[in-house]
Amino acid sequence: MTTEKKPKKGAPKRKAAKDEDPPSSAPQIYIVDPFSAGPRDQKPRRVYLYGDLEEERAAEVVSTLLTLQECGEEEIHEDPADIDSPVKEIVYKPIDFYISSFGGSAADMFSIYDVMHEIKETCDIRTVGLGKVMSAGVLLLAAGTKGQRRIARNCRVMIHSVAGGQWGPIYNLENEMEEMHYLQQQYTKAIVSETNMSERYLKKLLNRKVNVYMSAEDAVEHGIADTIY
Repeated sequence: MTTEKKPKKGAPKRKAAKDEDPPSSAPQIYIVDPFSAGPRDQKPRRVYLYGDLEEERAAEVVSTLLTLQECGEEEIHEDPADIDSPVKEIVYKPIDFYISSFGGSAADMFSIYDVMHEIKETCDIRTVGLGKVMSAGVLLLAAGTKGQRRIARNCRVMIHSVAGGQWGPIYNLENEMEEMHYLQQQYTKAIVSETNMSERYLKKLLNRKVNVYMSAEDAVEHGIADTIY
């Protein structure tokens, strides 16, 4: 919900010019086309998730991933020297996804996760864990293209159960608890599908009811990442 200030009585109405710049206070997200200038092979194709994962940051990540996927489309012609020759295939340049996050919203985590799955059908996503990869960030790191998930030597990884805080009538609390159980089940299934951990082993870790920390070596052993650099 937004509130707008009404003009004072008697004040002349000002017509907005068609080419007038938007107010500086208006929230905007800028996506830079990495191939806007210069040779395509020299332009990086990177997206960054730093800090807490919340709606605005998730929107930026999703938008950038989709933009990079589209920008990375490349037609391979039957005759490479003749651009008018028939197209043999369409390939996509990979995307590097750097993650350093304490985690955040489970819903926003799944929004990025689902988009990553769609993009990976045509384009590799090379995830990179830096500094700290925790909670929701763990699934996103693990969701990169298999064999192309890297983690920094000094990066710390942490997983824990889905957490939430609610108050109010008992009926609402029971309803929210059901939703938390659902999110926990979905998170568990997703982690198991992206790593070497079995559902039984992962539940054993989560049932400790504490934050479970891992080193980069542990993350590779558990299949959260593939290599350390």
